[in-house]
Amino acid sequence: MAIKKKIRNNNKEPEPFVFKKCATIMKSTGRYARNLYELRDIISIISEESIFHHTYQFFMKSHVMEFTNDFAQWIADYLFERTLAERLSNIDPYSFKDINELRKAILVPINEHLEEFPQQRDVFPGNEFYFNETATIVFPLGIKAKNLAEFLIAIRYVDMESIYYHFYEARTRLDNPYDDFSNWFEFSLGKRELANSVRSIDPFMHNIESIRQQIVRAVELELKRDMEESIP
Repeated sequence: MAIKKKIRNNNKEPEPFVFKKCATIMKSTGRYARNLYELRDIISIISEESIFHHTYQFFMKSHVMEFTNDFAQWIADYLFERTLAERLSNIDPYSFKDINELRKAILVPINEHLEEFPQQRDVFPGNEFYFNETATIVFPLGIKAKNLAEFLIAIRYVDMESIYYHFYEARTRLDNPYDDFSNWFEFSLGKRELANSVRSIDPFMHNIESIRQQIVRAVELELKRDMEESIP
């Protein structure tokens, strides 16, 4: 979806924001890793859908995790290699052009770690890393917002999957590194300050509900400013 980078014509009604959500259907790949060597080998050949699921879709979790992808979390929780987990957690998946570039970036610190610490042990049975992948379905919620007031009402109640779709998943499909919400604020409503406020929210430091609340607060402040400016 291309974004036209221009401020709307004030003589025209802005395009409404159409809320959508994504639903995922998860399936097992049948592959699992018992140690770091096996994890490395499978990451190198597993499908792009699986890499996407364990990195980008990690943010669909309803609570804040210590690390930012499934690989790092498992390495910390079950291999107790926190230094490596932190290195993997510092990888921003949204900074890569495609999944294979991300795959290579994940393999670099793992390979370096294995060179320095070649003696690796298996995890206890039941703690293996299971590789999954998902099929994602996107559909509209039937909710539209024509202005900030309507947006504020909607954003408070839409599903978590809708917040994920517009705030996280948008970064993988747009021509810029931003989210659907801030793009609409800037390019449809002409609210650049509000857009920058939403763009300043760190996607790695909050769960989805926290992101929702921060967007709500930012919109409330903008509406308050609009009301104050309209008072003669």
